[in-house]
Amino acid sequence: MMADQPLTDWDSDLFDCCEDAQTCCYGFWCGPCLACTVSGRFGESRWLPLCDMCVDKMISPAALSLRVAMRHKYGIKGSLCKDIVATSCCPTCVWCQMYRELKHRKKSPVVINMEVQSPVNMQPHPMMAVPPQPVFNR
Repeated sequence: MMADQPLTDWDSDLFDCCEDAQTCCYGFWCGPCLACTVSGRFGESRWLPLCDMCVDKMISPAALSLRVAMRHKYGIKGSLCKDIVATSCCPTCVWCQMYRELKHRKKSPVVINMEVQSPVNMQPHPMMAVPPQPVFNR
């Protein structure tokens, strides 16, 4: 983040489930899958959120660390204290908010086709390929 850039707000609020029902359903019905998707899209290991299942905790370490990292990377207003409160009160909402933020930041992925094209064998027109006929003068 550049020091001279002003801080911005999250693109959506923590409880904006009505704004993106599809994401909220994804988080509610398959929270671990959503968490792994967010982690992978943010550039971290997709398996990072699964470590939270091995920890007896009140706060999800993966959700908290990714939320803080996302705030710093994108210059989003907030504090560690607010991140801790949000993560401990509603971790599913935190994962949904981060997913919506990533969708907002990376609106349309660029797809580059790296498929190898087969060479095209260009043959000359048949009229051009006919050898010239000798001209006989009579």
